[in-house]
Amino acid sequence: MADRSRHLIGLLLGAEEDWPQAFEALLQRVGPVTIDGHEHEFGSRRLTIEPFDLNDPVRVGLVIDRLAYWYYHPREWLKKAALMNGTYLLNSPFTFQSMEKHSAYCAMLRLGLKIPRTVLVPYKNPVDNVRWAYTSAQYNRPFDLDAIADDLGYPLYMKPFDGGGWRGVSRINNRDDLHRAYDESGEMLMHLQATIEYDKFARALSIGAETMVMDFRPEEPMHNRYAVSHDFLSPSAGHQAVAISRIVNAFFGWEFNSCEMLVKGDSVHPIDYANACPDVAVTSLHYYFPWAISALVKWSVFSLATGRRSKVDLHTERYFEIADNDSLDYDAKVDAYLALADEYFETAKYHEWCAEHLGDFDLRVRDWVSGPDFARLLQATVASTYPEHEQEKFFAHFKGLTDLWLADQAG
Repeated sequence: MADRSRHLIGLLLGAEEDWPQAFEALLQRVGPVTIDGHEHEFGSRRLTIEPFDLNDPVRVGLVIDRLAYWYYHPREWLKKAALMNGTYLLNSPFTFQSMEKHSAYCAMLRLGLKIPRTVLVPYKNPVDNVRWAYTSAQYNRPFDLDAIADDLGYPLYMKPFDGGGWRGVSRINNRDDLHRAYDESGEMLMHLQATIEYDKFARALSIGAETMVMDFRPEEPMHNRYAVSHDFLSPSAGHQAVAISRIVNAFFGWEFNSCEMLVKGDSVHPIDYANACPDVAVTSLHYYFPWAISALVKWSVFSLATGRRSKVDLHTERYFEIADNDSLDYDAKVDAYLALADEYFETAKYHEWCAEHLGDFDLRVRDWVSGPDFARLLQATVASTYPEHEQEKFFAHFKGLTDLWLADQAG
């Protein structure tokens, strides 16, 4: 009889019900996986928030986190679990805490990626601290906000240095917008960031070694922001968009993250790529929802079954050596960074492992999406999201898009 290991995946959740239910349903369809005579079984549990002793054991071997970036108590539990129990985290709370958007901009600028010009300005209203008045009087230099904005050029964006979920983001078209947004920023520390005239706004969702680049329309309501468009970028821009998303993730040790990019022709400009809780709701991803959840399942199963371990050391010097190599042009550097990212994600091993051990899993996913359980999940999600008089319309909208995904997969 084969040796057997039981692996437990922890889900750290906020208000969502759609994707956790989908994840749990698809995980049940994985079944046992046998590797070299050793059988691996997989289950999941939803994690609760409660007092914990730093020496408490941790049952789960891997955690998918959609909460701890905003809620500090479970964030500190994740740190304890990783440091003391070896729990595998798809997103490191260590790098997400220290490498917020500001640090992420700096790091990718250091690699030579095409980040729009960005300026950090002092607080409009400083945080409450008894030392502030003296420090401000002694050391704060007056500055001309209008001159900074004029130098960056209108339109531009004001956004928190550590924001998320579009919190505090303002499009600045003129000086009136500039001063209104700065006055309203209060105790948030803000960036001013130049923009470019772009052809496409691309959003890449990366889960482990898989990436989906989507045509994103931020001006649309949430249910209509992701267009179903497969060839909306040139081959060069499409390659860069995939590469940049994976490079960012491998550099910081992030394995569940989204990257937003402005694309002009073949030029790709990342503008937002530190998202500790990327959106995977069916009511926004719709067509792409089955791919996202199946990728989460496959990466989690692969990581546990192969004994993948979190890397504490980021080894950023390997990236900087490429950045400082003057013999390489931009495209060559991107490809060299991508090679490091593929090494981090074990990309070739992952795809070979899935082909060998999860060969029919994609068919099981399609069977579930086409069946009554998914329809009930979608109906419940629509009912909890939209007013009653709009529910029939939105159910038909999302069901039509997921049915389109099924038809494309079958084709």
